[in-house]
Amino acid sequence: MRSIPKITVGNLQRKVHIDAVDLERFAAKAVQLCLRIRRKKSTELTKLRGIFVWLVSNRRMASLHRQFLGRSGPTDVLTFAHGEIFISVELARRQASRFGNTLTREIRLYVVHGLLHLHGFDDQTESGARRMSEMQERIVRAARMNET
Repeated sequence: MRSIPKITVGNLQRKVHIDAVDLERFAAKAVQLCLRIRRKKSTELTKLRGIFVWLVSNRRMASLHRQFLGRSGPTDVLTFAHGEIFISVELARRQASRFGNTLTREIRLYVVHGLLHLHGFDDQTESGARRMSEMQERIVRAARMNET
C-alpha cells in the first residue's frame, strides 16, 4: 500500500487574506484523489513523503519564475519535483475575477494543478492542457463533495 504524502500550507504573503487551515484540509483530500488516478509508472507524487504549498506574493513569484524558468513576471503556479508548489495569491485573485471564480476555488484549482504535475501530468500541449483542466475540475468537485 502506498503512503499518502503529508501536505503543509504556508502563507508567505500578507496582501490577501487566505484561510491556510482550510486550504490544507482541502489539499489533503485532493492528494488522495490524485493518487487514485492510475499511472503507468511511478510518479513524484507516489514517492514523496511531504508536499509544501507556499502562498506567495507576485513579487516573490516573479523572482522564482525568472530564477527557475528564465521568464519575467509572475505566473500563477510553479511546481517543483521535490514537492514544493508555489502559488501567487495576487495573481489568483485577479484570475478568479477574470474567470468568475471565488478566490478559494481558484487557489484550489492551482493546488490540484501542482499535484497533477507531481503525478506526471503535463500541460505543454493543447491536449495535455485540456486533460489537466478536466482532471482539476473533477478533483476540486469531488473534494468539495467530501467537505463537512
